[in-house]
Amino acid sequence: MTDQLAVTTPANHPSVKSGKVGILLVNLGTPDGTDYTSMRRYLKEFLTDRRVIEWSRLFWYPILFGIVLNTRPGKVGKAYETIWNKDLNESYLRTYTRNQAELMAKSFANQPNVIVDWGMRYGQPSIASRMDVLQKAGCERILVFPLYPQYAAATTATVNDKAFEALLKMRWQPALRTVPPYHDDPVYIDALATSIERHLARLDWEPEVVLTSFHGIPKSYFDKGDPYYCQCQKTARLLREKLGWSKDKLQVTFQSRFGPEEWLQPYTDKTVEKLAQDGVKRIAVLNPGFVSDCLETLEEIAEQAAESFHHNGGEKFTHIPCLNDSAEGMAVLEHVVRRELAGWL
Repeated sequence: MTDQLAVTTPANHPSVKSGKVGILLVNLGTPDGTDYTSMRRYLKEFLTDRRVIEWSRLFWYPILFGIVLNTRPGKVGKAYETIWNKDLNESYLRTYTRNQAELMAKSFANQPNVIVDWGMRYGQPSIASRMDVLQKAGCERILVFPLYPQYAAATTATVNDKAFEALLKMRWQPALRTVPPYHDDPVYIDALATSIERHLARLDWEPEVVLTSFHGIPKSYFDKGDPYYCQCQKTARLLREKLGWSKDKLQVTFQSRFGPEEWLQPYTDKTVEKLAQDGVKRIAVLNPGFVSDCLETLEEIAEQAAESFHHNGGEKFTHIPCLNDSAEGMAVLEHVVRRELAGWL
């Protein structure tokens, strides 16, 4: 007689779903609204992350809770208001991230065992909440995709931290993979080059200088071993080679510094001012490190940098949009996802 393994479950126990593979796209985050309360809640979560601000809590928290969280929410809220997606009452970062997930799901439509979802490191929907949804939907394997082409501890690593932290609370943990940086992937470089060429072809003028403006990090983080600076430089070098441009034509700068310490240089805002003051009349700026347009690209670059350039004597300024949910942008994301799912599908 053949032995049989009998599996029994209580009559009132829900059936357990299994056999699925989850893909979780994760971007930085977004406030729920531009009002003071929403902005303060978002900034508090962001600025208490030890990966983002590495200062001693004894030093940082009195500044954060005594000054920053009382003054900055109003200022940042007004900035968000200028670039808010009024039609959907949300930030464009949320709009584009959701669109990217929906388009990614369509690309896997012929594979019913794949479920695509999206989340945010700060704000909603949280990484933990979406991982829980994926696990309950039967995802025994989850690919977490931090949407950052270049690796930084303050971006990629903190997404991975939260993903693994979510596993701590799960009795039945799914297998987890995380996506590595793709700063030098030919598909990514080609997509950036195509985006630049297409945008510039629509202009009736040619920029003398094109700035690749990456989000900055404190120089001390680089000194401790963060590879971000080197990966940004490699992205720019490969892009320069693809376009056949010189170092003078395609330059690297860093934006969005915060606080008193030195950040990666050269600074975007100072470079834009100097170019105009030195007689450069026409420039373009793109943000290769951002998968989606957001506050830092739409307000800080397309508005503030443009105003500064004109104020200092410049004449023509254009911001080249991020890849967002364009065909080229989605081709990059799908290429990376399919590569990292090797062996799972």
